[in-house]
Amino acid sequence: MAETKIADVRAKSPDELQEMLVNLRKEQFNLRFQRATGQLEATGRIKQVRRDIARAKTIMAERARASAKQA
Repeated sequence: MAETKIADVRAKSPDELQEMLVNLRKEQFNLRFQRATGQLEATGRIKQVRRDIARAKTIMAERARASAKQA
């Protein structure tokens, strides 16, 4: 799975972002578990997942700030 583009993340609805975040956290957990047991082959994927989580959380925070500003 390739790195998520920021434009793709911005195009998602809040529910889709939340679902994406949950899936990424599950994947991150599984990758950490694989690394701990010595089964991890794609070590770079950990970095990609971590950054994708940050992208999703950043967009969610931006939207929260924008809606708080408007209210």
